[in-house]
Amino acid sequence: MEWLDEYEKLVIRMNTPRVVIDNAVCPTATLVQVDSARKRGVLLEAVQVLADLDLSINKAYISSDGRWFMDVFHVTDRLGRKLTDDSVITYIKQSLGTWNGPARPPALEGLTALELTGADRTGLLSEVFAVLADMECSVVEARAWTHRGRLASVAFLRGEDADAGRVPRILARLGHLLRGDPAEAPGAVAAVPAAGVAHADRRLHQLMAADRDRDGRAFPTPAVSVDGWAERGYSVVTVQCRDRPKLLFDVVCTLHDMDYVVFHGTVDTAGDQARQEFYVRHADGSPIRSEAERERVCQCLQAAIERRSLEGVRLELCTPDRPGLLSDVTRTFRENGLLVAQAEVSTKGDLAANVFYVTDAAGNAVDQGAIDAVRERVGTDRLVVREEPRPQIDQKAAPGDRDHGVGGLGLVYLGNLVKRNLYNLGLIKSCS
Repeated sequence: MEWLDEYEKLVIRMNTPRVVIDNAVCPTATLVQVDSARKRGVLLEAVQVLADLDLSINKAYISSDGRWFMDVFHVTDRLGRKLTDDSVITYIKQSLGTWNGPARPPALEGLTALELTGADRTGLLSEVFAVLADMECSVVEARAWTHRGRLASVAFLRGEDADAGRVPRILARLGHLLRGDPAEAPGAVAAVPAAGVAHADRRLHQLMAADRDRDGRAFPTPAVSVDGWAERGYSVVTVQCRDRPKLLFDVVCTLHDMDYVVFHGTVDTAGDQARQEFYVRHADGSPIRSEAERERVCQCLQAAIERRSLEGVRLELCTPDRPGLLSDVTRTFRENGLLVAQAEVSTKGDLAANVFYVTDAAGNAVDQGAIDAVRERVGTDRLVVREEPRPQIDQKAAPGDRDHGVGGLGLVYLGNLVKRNLYNLGLIKSCS
């Protein structure tokens, strides 16, 4: 049955994404191309891998034909440079070329995950870390977002600090803390996820969406529109807003969690502005039909974009880890009138490398005196103020990139879109 072995090998090759990384085609970016049989989640996984490496996606072309797809990303590092590190290139190839579905990262194995949601208030995150420190729980990794008056957090504790006997007591104390005002009891949750957490940022989007943080109003909101293309059975989702790191991940993640499949799409950045357009259908193949559903898609995407668009001061803490470190540092923030709008906590060996985005209690810019006072108490060599790097993006558009306004491509035959993508990739000489 030698022929059967060859057939099985062919099936494996057909269902395994092929990854090509090219530094020669584009003068300003590295091209990452992923193509294979279309599997639900492959696009999100590709964008997730690139986002986790802190790479900027300046352009992207998403095309599928039946069960096959080709996704091409123009990527640079955070400083706008091509990828030259062989270890990064190898990691991208291995991660995407062997993908068979979402899996829990090896670094999180053996850890206990806690999920927290509730109404945000000044000093709440500091109080959460204080409770965990009081119960002698070591926080190895954690992410926390605040948005429109709500807080969502995912924290990973050492397994020996959160055994089956202690978890109920930990959850009880945190649940009581999150509730605060009894009127908030229905919206406050402290829980251990039954299926674990495969990716913290994806889970935070899910927690905040379930907490209905989109219901609050914040102005101005990102420009999001949903148009129909009845002839082809697609809905056209267009996003225009200020560009920032992980923007594409946040949009694609939201569409995926809302059970939409992206069949075609383009992403383009010019200066600090981004424009993204996606042709989507429900997982069952139907387009968006009702006005209420269009409104819900727009609200959910606007909320997803806003969650990571805060303008707070970025403070980086790098210091030897110790029990109670997070509690002490966040208490210092609170005592100096600083609100932690976002937090990224990580521990590597005996070293804690944490990032905090802070504002004043009203969510406005922080007074420099407060920052200096906090750094003096924590240690000026340990707590550093960082500015987000702004990559120098080539603003020259490829021919045909700006022929259409918002939602304009929804009126054009899809073949023109694919031809234009191939032209931009340098694979054909003309897109006419």
